[in-house]
Amino acid sequence: MRSPKRTDRASDTARLLPAVASMALALIVVGASLGAIAVSSGAPLWLVTVMAALVFAGGSEFLVVGLATAGAAPLTVLLGGWLLNARHLPYGLAMGDVLDGGLGRRLVGSHLLVDEAVAFALAESEPRRRRRAYWVAGTTLYAVWAPSVLLGGLLGRGLGDPQLLGLDAALPAGLLTLVLPAVRDRPTARAVLLGCLLAVLTVPLLDEGLAVLVALLGTAAALLPVPRVRRGADVSEGESV
Repeated sequence: MRSPKRTDRASDTARLLPAVASMALALIVVGASLGAIAVSSGAPLWLVTVMAALVFAGGSEFLVVGLATAGAAPLTVLLGGWLLNARHLPYGLAMGDVLDGGLGRRLVGSHLLVDEAVAFALAESEPRRRRRAYWVAGTTLYAVWAPSVLLGGLLGRGLGDPQLLGLDAALPAGLLTLVLPAVRDRPTARAVLLGCLLAVLTVPLLDEGLAVLVALLGTAAALLPVPRVRRGADVSEGESV
């Protein structure tokens, strides 16, 4: 007879799997696009695959590949990757109660600290369910990321120009599916819209990959205060007059 704890764990996992599987499918498209674009641009297949396994950060990997293949200086490449991954600092603080246990467990959990896993965890209200959501999402997405990059790299060897098959459009389409669920309030929407606008305006003017850095300025829009209309105060003032 199964214990109630095991039953709850199995039910939580079953509840999460459909949403996690949908996210994994989108990530496979993004990973395959990364592999194909990187290899067709001249990056070694083994290096791209190892980077996918060791870094596990799609946005910074795309940026690094774009900057490196465009001939950017190593310092620029490192700085760009660091800036994109700087968001993991607040992620780690928010996931403090999720990444509990010994040092080994924390190190493994930190490697799985990606946007999607954090989003799944924060969507849960109970600490136990947050931990379950984080580990189910993180391990599933990590399991598909490096193989999808490898598969895309194998396909990219014979592609030549990835734009011929529309792989350059597959990337923003895949990333859009990952971003949209997080746009739930006005500050986030302002940040996304301003970042997209900056990227579109600067892509024709800058070297490949640099527009991503400029788009990060869009996050500053989320810090702008939203003016609040004090209807009650206005009405009372009008009545006093």
